[in-house]
Amino acid sequence: MSKMTGAEIFIESLYREKVEVIFGYPGGAVIPIYDKLMDADIRHIMPHHEQGGAHAADGYARSTGKPGVCLVTSGPGATNLVTGLATAHMDSVPVIAFTGQVPTSMLGTDAFQEADIKGITMPITKHNFIVQDVNNFAATIKEAFYIATSGRPGPVLVDMPKDVLNDSTDFFYPSDGELDIDIKNKLSANNAPQEKIDKMAEMINKAERPVLYTGGGVIISEASKELREMARKASLPVTTTLTGLGAFDERDQLSLGMLGMHGSTEANLAVTNADLIIAAGARFDDRVTGELNSFAQNAKVIHVDIDPAEIDKLVPVDLALVADVKKVFDELTPLLEEKTREGWLQQIAEWRKLDEEFQENGQMEKLTPREIIEELYDLTEGEALITTEVGQHQMWAAQYYKFSNPRSLMTSGGLGTMGYGFPAAVGVKVGNPEETVVCLAGDGSFQMNIQELATAAKNDIGVKVLIFNNQYLGMVRQWQELFYDKRYSSTCLRKTGNCPPDCSTPGEECPALIPDFIKVADAYGVSGQRVTEAEKVRPAIKEALDTPGPYILDFIIEEEQNVFPMVPAGGSLEDMLLEDS
Repeated sequence: MSKMTGAEIFIESLYREKVEVIFGYPGGAVIPIYDKLMDADIRHIMPHHEQGGAHAADGYARSTGKPGVCLVTSGPGATNLVTGLATAHMDSVPVIAFTGQVPTSMLGTDAFQEADIKGITMPITKHNFIVQDVNNFAATIKEAFYIATSGRPGPVLVDMPKDVLNDSTDFFYPSDGELDIDIKNKLSANNAPQEKIDKMAEMINKAERPVLYTGGGVIISEASKELREMARKASLPVTTTLTGLGAFDERDQLSLGMLGMHGSTEANLAVTNADLIIAAGARFDDRVTGELNSFAQNAKVIHVDIDPAEIDKLVPVDLALVADVKKVFDELTPLLEEKTREGWLQQIAEWRKLDEEFQENGQMEKLTPREIIEELYDLTEGEALITTEVGQHQMWAAQYYKFSNPRSLMTSGGLGTMGYGFPAAVGVKVGNPEETVVCLAGDGSFQMNIQELATAAKNDIGVKVLIFNNQYLGMVRQWQELFYDKRYSSTCLRKTGNCPPDCSTPGEECPALIPDFIKVADAYGVSGQRVTEAEKVRPAIKEALDTPGPYILDFIIEEEQNVFPMVPAGGSLEDMLLEDS
């Protein structure tokens, strides 16, 4: 053992946790750490807003399976993490956030840049700490990493008063076996009893119209291989949540794609008509189920989840297994009968034709999202790591980019965070430097964290950004068109103070672009081009992919292009709209 300051303990503890990169923004309360980082063998990426740092750590974690780490100062530095932590919390992402804090003697005095970040983040973290004694610092960091990555993952925050960073003590880093026994017991995964595995197999073998409904938990559990083996052996159609895309190969005929509000026709109708729903690593989110009382009314429900709090929370289940999804699939598959289920799969094929019939009907004057995403898919051979912002483009990505690998889509599912995709792409590229990383963005969402262009430029982080530019906050505009008589209140991004209040269709006198993204990119030293013609889509994407460093493509698309299918709020899955009516 040797004497170390709290700042030195911080660095040494991250070494013990094999941390390779920190996304951090300096400030007065964390200067002791930043002084030690100068000599540390840990890569430091400085975002240009703390929220960007949280999302970058999140994207790093989702794409690599390793915990993401972010570091900020006290007060506003800490509070700027809130949206990023809430995003990670909703989607069960292991992010460890370290925040500076005023000295312990000044806690509760409203000191300069003091904020009760522990209290503020209590509802949006899996756990949080404030370290008030340097002797407990190393053990607290160990517990933070263990909690964030064990059981159902999630963000953990460690608040660090400045005097703790300057105080010294003997360094001791506990092993897993020396952790608090209560922590280990609370987070240990339960194994499903054999009788429940047997019952699950019996229910699946007897079912005539089963559907596997899988969520992000399958990816977190690294259970994609087991899912595919099980589904193919028993001919089980598979539908996924937004965050579960990629767990099952969407090119497989058993894939139904995504279900829910903007899910595929075949997925929504299959779930509605199923006699058995096998839910795995999913939580029956309202965007998935629609109106709860009409969800899968004729089906028995099996629910497998590592978190007991999710069982019977929204949908009553007939069989519950609180266990690791990977272990359940592995033990279940040998007990399943090989089946073809020809009648059920033929019915699903008929429903699939409805999607093909209604998608992109009619001639468009401008570029369509489908042609852009399909060209991207073709040029990347479906192997890119995709992040998205939130809005229409997010749903188009889910519909048209056929995800075939786990950890290939990083998107804000539960919280729906505009501003997530671009900084997340920075984290994804840092964690996967040899992979092609593409952010699909809306012209509204991209502006939420556009300052991260500086981060990408300064660190030569080669993310490619495809902006779907319809000069609107597209998803809100779609709702206003369909349900509010085209009263486009505050959704036109070109609207100025001189515009008439009742304008619903921009005319020639309107500003062409607010902002000009290519000029903005140029100001940051980032290459880019605007695309308005269909024949230029493919060469533009190819140039972006072939150009080293970050690159922006600004696609001018149809202003009133909508996302279909769409289940109206409060409606059932079978009430989905397939086209404008």
